[in-house]
Amino acid sequence: MESQEPKATGSTLTPSMYSNRVMLKTILESSDGEIGLLGKTVVVGGWVKSSKLVKNEPVPLPPEAADASPASPERKGLTCLEILESRIPCFRTIIRILCGHASSPSVREKLESLIPKPSPSSTLFLLINDGSCISTLQVGIDSTKAAMSASQILPTGTCILAEGVLQKALANGKQTIVLKSEKILHVGTVEQDKYPLSRKRLPLDSLRDYPHIRPRTTTVSSVTRIRSTLDFATHTFFRNHGFLHVQIPIITTTDAEGFSEKFQVTTLLGNTSKKEEPIGVSDAHSVSLETVKAAIKEKSSVVEQLKRSNSNKEALVVALQDLRKTNELARQIEAREKSKPATAVKPDLVNFNEDFFGRQSYLTVSGRLHLESYACAIGHVYSFGPRFRADKTVSPRHVAEMWTVEVEMAFSQLEEAMKCAEDYFKYLCRWILDNCSEDMKFVSRRIDKNITHRLEYMTTSSYDKISYREAVEILRKVPDKAFEAQLQWGVPLTAEHLSYLADDHYKRPVIVYDYPKAVKPFYARLNDDGTTVAAFEMVVPKIGTVITGSQNEERFDMLSTRIKEFDLSRDQYEWYLDLRRHGTVKHSGFSLLFDLMVLLTTGLTDIRDAIPFPRSHGKANN
Repeated sequence: MESQEPKATGSTLTPSMYSNRVMLKTILESSDGEIGLLGKTVVVGGWVKSSKLVKNEPVPLPPEAADASPASPERKGLTCLEILESRIPCFRTIIRILCGHASSPSVREKLESLIPKPSPSSTLFLLINDGSCISTLQVGIDSTKAAMSASQILPTGTCILAEGVLQKALANGKQTIVLKSEKILHVGTVEQDKYPLSRKRLPLDSLRDYPHIRPRTTTVSSVTRIRSTLDFATHTFFRNHGFLHVQIPIITTTDAEGFSEKFQVTTLLGNTSKKEEPIGVSDAHSVSLETVKAAIKEKSSVVEQLKRSNSNKEALVVALQDLRKTNELARQIEAREKSKPATAVKPDLVNFNEDFFGRQSYLTVSGRLHLESYACAIGHVYSFGPRFRADKTVSPRHVAEMWTVEVEMAFSQLEEAMKCAEDYFKYLCRWILDNCSEDMKFVSRRIDKNITHRLEYMTTSSYDKISYREAVEILRKVPDKAFEAQLQWGVPLTAEHLSYLADDHYKRPVIVYDYPKAVKPFYARLNDDGTTVAAFEMVVPKIGTVITGSQNEERFDMLSTRIKEFDLSRDQYEWYLDLRRHGTVKHSGFSLLFDLMVLLTTGLTDIRDAIPFPRSHGKANN
């Protein structure tokens, strides 16, 4: 499928198919270096990044221009007022002569008023960006042609839609091409006192409080373009290799891994009846208990000071009354909190037959089980969407909602899954280097100067594949590094263990396979040793585990036993066991944490900066 993005080919500019404006990328990243676009009339739009107001200096007319006939070619198209203004010096001379013969000051004032005085003009220079690229375009607007006052147009964040002519910029400026505006089509003003962005660069953690505004920053818009490119590359890779895209459900009745924290989906909480409020506690709803307790502490301190001074008995009486009222308010709030109905739905106390779906349902943790049903029918499939984990862990590598690419392949075993995962990962790295050159230059300059070199190395290097047992042996031989978690066979490798393998030992991505069966999902195929399963993880320097995968258990009896070992409800997995009852096949797959891939390709360190609207424990803006 061909891209429908507007292009600048030679000296031709093509507006967007669904808007009459030309994207700035087509102007600023033109194939002919922008020179062929000079003189073209275009409509551009964007948000003001910076601005300045320059007053225009009056330019004296040359002598030959002053003597030119009004009917000369140079005068065509001028209004009478413009011709009159050009003749002002002559008229002023005549008036002075006349004023010399006029004795009354009022007569002189009337004669002077006959001469139209040109209003002082200025030029507004705006640097605008529309999000299509890193670069900004300078737009020059004559104040006499502006639809609004300069104070409404100049502020950072103002939206501008302007029509004008592309011109060559001054030699001493940073811009090579500018737009001289002839018409302002739209101005979206900004409430300056409330606008969170300014010319001063805000740190990324501060921008998280404004997820709806932060895409206007250069860093976040660049990360968004890289994220979008990774999205496109994902679909391109799997389409080129014969995979079909399958949408799996977000709401499910199955725990895909057997030991994950899940978000429960229910409508039963809405049936809780509201109790009547006791009279006199209306104030208790406007403040929190913590706030009131803090006020009590402060008021108690005031009372103690008044008691010690014993100088103002009236103030002491008032302070004691105020303290009593505050204590009463605290008791009311505490009573309200205790009388609140429970918000958690306890499975043993709730009849889920009355719920919306008639049974317990959850937001999906993984879609691999559902993908298996399609892989066992049509071959190679993949899915791409949000997955949810109700894990309260606060980590720069984890949030509650993360996008995941999941793959399932019929007639495929562990080796094929690891090979596909490696090829897909390298494909993403190469695609970013080939298609996001300007954005990669920016993140290299602003975030991580080594990011491009790191991606190049991961694209061309070979990845070591080691078993879990070999990984443990390597880690045990580390002489002078004390790991916080005790290392022993049979427990999951921690983030610091994996980081040491990729960052220090191999210094490149490494694939660890054949994990102990207790630390991997129940559906991973049991190996012949009876203690490990055919599962793997791809560990990447500076990031950690980006891909996890496995060959899935195709044997009915073995899978049934594993379900019992994990103490799972068998009736939830009868449909999954059906895939082993009816035409079983060996199959394997993997999951790539897409948000971590964005971290890797941008050099960011916190996943909340790589996700448009992050949701984490205690935090869900918008």
